Amino acid sequence: MARLDVPDGPGGEAAMIWTLRPQLGDMVERMIRGAYQQSVLPADERELARMRIAQINDCAACAGFRARSVLDAGVPPELYDNVAAYASYPGYTPRQRLAIEYAERFATDHASLDDAFFERLRESFSDPEILDLTLCVAVFLGLGRSLTVLGVDQSCAIDL
Repeated sequence: MARLDVPDGPGGEAAMIWTLRPQLGDMVERMIRGAYQQSVLPADERELARMRIAQINDCAACAGFRARSVLDAGVPPELYDNVAAYASYPGYTPRQRLAIEYAERFATDHASLDDAFFERLRESFSDPEILDLTLCVAVFLGLGRSLTVLGVDQSCAIDL
């Protein structure tokens, strides 16, 4: 149950909370759509980073969410099965593994994202891709934690 008085309406609390501040709601929707519809990253890499954030945030709704655009991109359901064990799971590509590691360290120990890590990252990702990954991770982490702190039911009402 939300810690704020959220009106009932379509999409549940996660959609309706933004009616308290419509301008901010518009901004949030643009951020989410940007992460999904304007990202230069392959959907699988972005999704693996998102899933690691969902696990770290302990958000069951986020962990269970699959955007239509991701399904349409052909991201297989089994891709999500080994995210927490990414470092030892042989089924991920080096880029996928780096995307997960970046998301994890961004969320849990951002100060450890040092020059040595960025050297590894830049061996596989272009600067625009790194910026894209950074912003996607920031959106996933920030919005997920914001809704959790506010006690909002996090079923996603946006068709991405």
